[in-house]
Amino acid sequence: MSEHPVRLRELPDHERPRERLIALGATALSDAELIAILLRVGIAGASATTIAQQLLRDVGSWDGLQRISLAELARKRGLGSAKAAQLKAALEIGRRLALHAAQERPQIRSAADAAQLVQLEMSHLDQEQLRTICLDTRNRVLRIQTVYVGSLHSSVVRIGEICATCQAA
Repeated sequence: MSEHPVRLRELPDHERPRERLIALGATALSDAELIAILLRVGIAGASATTIAQQLLRDVGSWDGLQRISLAELARKRGLGSAKAAQLKAALEIGRRLALHAAQERPQIRSAADAAQLVQLEMSHLDQEQLRTICLDTRNRVLRIQTVYVGSLHSSVVRIGEICATCQAA
């Protein structure tokens, strides 16, 4: 029996990137899964996810993907000019969104500012949640992330989990 790489359409729905995004939201997906959704299809012997994983290994990070030229990207195995253009377009949308968001990000000057930022949304939660507000060097909000969802009356979390949430920001 010859082994062939598993194609995405052969995977159960709960393991496919697009279906996982629909069910769990974009934040639940890995970087490679997000890229695989943009690529849509793979090539003989490699799924879109496999191509995305290799691409990230080749360029090192999102920053490397941003810096690589369109021509270099198009030469990567499994891409070509159309997929490379799609990736570059998506990266540019993200860059523009980040620039726009940086201008509109609230600045936290006190604990009251932080509370005001999350109070309305969190006051309607059914369970305790621990959230981190990650800030840049000017105390502007980079992101707000739920670190832990607890029971009705408590949240227990390790300090390492809190510290790890903002390091990726």
